[in-house]
Amino acid sequence: MSIHSNQATRFAVPLLLVLGAFAAPATAAGDAAAGQEMAATCAACHGADGIAVAPNYPTLAGQYESYLVQSLVGYRSGVRENAIMAGFASQLSDRDIADLAAWFASLSGPLQTAPRP
Repeated sequence: MSIHSNQATRFAVPLLLVLGAFAAPATAAGDAAAGQEMAATCAACHGADGIAVAPNYPTLAGQYESYLVQSLVGYRSGVRENAIMAGFASQLSDRDIADLAAWFASLSGPLQTAPRP
């Protein structure tokens, strides 16, 4: 083994470990039916159909599944700050998050992608 490959390995391994610490947890695709059962708590603010009940709450219906996972993981870890959501998300497992995200992503809603200039 050459010195160069040994040096590269010495720097690459710690870098991969650091980057891995910031990655979202790897989860299998969520189960929308299971997510629907858990979503009853979410309905008070986000609506039974995922369409927000007031303008200060986000609509979740039709949102990207990966975004919903990232958001819930962020609330759970404290990276995203919201006292209400942190309380709810702190109780969720990775599986719960995947299931809720699958449920809300499966719903039709008013969300639209803005056209690119």
